[in-house]
Amino acid sequence: MKILMVLTSHDKLGDTGEKTGFWLEEFVAPYYVFLDAGATVTVASPKGGRPPLDPKSDAPDGQTETTERFKKDSAAQQVLASTVKLADVQASGFDAIFYPGGHGPLWDLAEDPKSIALIEAFYSAGKPVGSVCHAPGVLRHAKVNGESIVKGKRVAGFSNSEEAAVGLAHVVPFLVEDELKRLGGHYEKVPDWQVLAITDGLLVTGQNPASSSAAAKALLKLLV
Repeated sequence: MKILMVLTSHDKLGDTGEKTGFWLEEFVAPYYVFLDAGATVTVASPKGGRPPLDPKSDAPDGQTETTERFKKDSAAQQVLASTVKLADVQASGFDAIFYPGGHGPLWDLAEDPKSIALIEAFYSAGKPVGSVCHAPGVLRHAKVNGESIVKGKRVAGFSNSEEAAVGLAHVVPFLVEDELKRLGGHYEKVPDWQVLAITDGLLVTGQNPASSSAAAKALLKLLV
C-alpha cells in the first residue's frame, strides 16, 4: 500500500506580512495513521525539500499526542525535510493521494497544473483522493468528464465560520466552503472545530484540523 501525501510550498499569508504553510497536525496525524497501517508514505511538494510550516500550528496550544510523537521521530522529520518534487511523481506509483491543509494550499496547490493533473489521474484510475481542512480547495480545478470532480458529491472542508473565527476570511484567495458549493458539491459541516470526515465514492474530505485522523482512516477504508 503506497500513499502519496502532498504538502504546500507556499509560505506567505496574502499581504499580511505573516507566514503560512501546512498545518502540523494535519500532516502528522494522517502520516501516522498511514504508517501504523503498514503503508509506505511518500511526501511531495511543488518545490521539494522542506515545506513551510505554519508557525501557528506549532504553538503550545496546537500540540497533540501525534505532534509530540513527531518531534521524537527523527525518521519522520527527515521525510518532512526532504520532500520530493511534485513534478517527479506519477499516479501510477501509488494507491491513493492525500492533501493535508493549512492556508498555503489555497495559493499554490489549488492552482498547480501538476497537482490538478495528479488528482485527475488518481481519480480516473479508481484511486482514492483525500484532503482535509483547507486542502479540499485543491480540488477546485480538477475535472472528471469535463465537470468539477466535486459536482454532486458530498464534501466537507474548512467552514466559513471557522475561517471567520481565525480572522482570515478576507485574506484567503477564496473560501473553501463557498468554493465547494459554487462547484456543485453538496457541502456539509458540523459545529466549528468538531470532527467531520465524508467519503463519497473515491473522494474523502475532512472539515478541519480535528478531522485529520478521521479523514486518513476513511481513506484507508477505501484501500482494504
